[in-house]
Amino acid sequence: MSQAYIIEVSDRTAGIVVGDSSGFCFFSSDRAFDGLDGGHFGSARAAERAVRALLQQRRRASSRSAPRAGI
Repeated sequence: MSQAYIIEVSDRTAGIVVGDSSGFCFFSSDRAFDGLDGGHFGSARAAERAVRALLQQRRRASSRSAPRAGI
């Protein structure tokens, strides 16, 4: 029987992970997470951590590029 899980982060569905013989494969359902598409992870939790890390990285990058008031 296959194992498949939906990964949701911050009210966004990032994608699904499907268990196979080598772990879990991630399939993106949101363009923001396409960089992880097709990636293999040792567990569904590891894939979720990667999704969270990517989202956090994007948020930091966008906050650094946002214009600052008074500058």
